[in-house]
Amino acid sequence: MNNAVLKDAKDRMDKTIEAFRHEITRIRTGKATTALLDGIRVDYYGSASPLNQVANVSVLDSHTLSITPWDKNMVVEIDKAILSADLGLNPISDGTNIKVPIPPLTEERRRDMVKLVKKIGEESKIAIRNVRRDANDSLKKLEKNKELSEDLKHDAEGEVQNLTDKHIEKIDDLIKHKEAEIMEV
Repeated sequence: MNNAVLKDAKDRMDKTIEAFRHEITRIRTGKATTALLDGIRVDYYGSASPLNQVANVSVLDSHTLSITPWDKNMVVEIDKAILSADLGLNPISDGTNIKVPIPPLTEERRRDMVKLVKKIGEESKIAIRNVRRDANDSLKKLEKNKELSEDLKHDAEGEVQNLTDKHIEKIDDLIKHKEAEIMEV
């Protein structure tokens, strides 16, 4: 029974780390990456569609993204969507394609980005600790219902704590890596 609790806790903690990874890929590091535009939605004939579903997004060089719409009438809509996303990007359109130069980050902006990464990391750590709390509560209920002995509950709580420590360490490593990436000039 406690194996199910541990497996559920591990799965939820893994999902938290994946969500954190996904979230920090959207944070600009001064290098061009298609992930910067992942959250942008474009008005495609009345419905909001993800940018990558209405155009081909690619990296031209380390400081420029290229967007080639599948429908040439979408150039203006894509242009508007990028500007309204408030990413600090200024698209340049030639009528059929859009180039998005990625401006270099100032020192102050880099520090702000690092603070944001740390804030998101702390929120992820809190989510992992909440999973630990839920798992420990489940173990206590199992013990109360006589489905788990006190010794087994104590051992399982130790395993939950080990899981928590490992996952928090992973988040710390991801934060350090992203911080180094952002601060790199």
